[in-house]
Amino acid sequence: MKDVVTAGVDGTPESLSAVLWAAREAQLRQAHLRLLHAWVLLAPEPKHRPPPDRDQNYWPHRMMHETAAEVRTRFPDLSVEMMLVPKDPLDALREAAEVSDLLVLGAQDLGPVSRYALSELGLKLVPCTNAPTVLVHARQEDTAERDRAVLVGLSLHDPSVSLLDFAFAAASRRRATLRVLHGRHLPSYAYNRGGGVEASAAREAAHDARQELSAALDPWREKYPDLAVDHRVAMESPGPALVHHAADAELLIVGRRHRHRYRLPGPRIGRVVQSVVHRAPCPVAVVPHDGTPSRG
Repeated sequence: MKDVVTAGVDGTPESLSAVLWAAREAQLRQAHLRLLHAWVLLAPEPKHRPPPDRDQNYWPHRMMHETAAEVRTRFPDLSVEMMLVPKDPLDALREAAEVSDLLVLGAQDLGPVSRYALSELGLKLVPCTNAPTVLVHARQEDTAERDRAVLVGLSLHDPSVSLLDFAFAAASRRRATLRVLHGRHLPSYAYNRGGGVEASAAREAAHDARQELSAALDPWREKYPDLAVDHRVAMESPGPALVHHAADAELLIVGRRHRHRYRLPGPRIGRVVQSVVHRAPCPVAVVPHDGTPSRG
């Protein structure tokens, strides 16, 4: 554990929401909050701060100090560090992720039709970091006032230790109910020759999936005996199922396989991640994992 939560700062409303969400998370973790702004044209920082009329980084300094002041107003006991980095933002944030427990970024909000528009930077960054990354759009820090539920999407093909560890710890820190959702398509035998769904076969498939999901979670229930866990199965595509069940959640957690699991050039964000980060009504945590089976 590095005990550092890093938030990207760029002066936008989405960025401020991300910073405030990161501040609350750092407080829950009893960690240090690092505010990072990167720009290739930043001037070298002198040993002694020049007066405003001669400060080449006047506007970045002002932005960072105003952001930090907002954090300290709401979280007066939180340790906060400000960093101005004269680098390309992608490189700076990727490096910051390597020395952080969590990276938090803002994302554009396009309204209720397409709720979550991940920026070009985020699309490039999320698939290539080894640290969990949380994506927040404007006003999403207010989701902490919801019904204190954390939702995680779980594949039963490769349930991951790191994904479930992150999810159970996040719910435990918030004293929230953890909802574990598994989404899968109906098996072929559930359809009749006319293309309709055989109700009994569909019920049997859902029952088998719930049994399998419950068994996968048993070791984790033993590890977190005081945590309320609600496991659900949705017989539909995982992405839409997660978006639907996230309507009243304060955090949605999804996994992303590490780069080496892909047999394509360059990292990929994955279809489920792509779906939820563009449509989820709450902050989304993307947790990289290698598909190691869960043992609790």
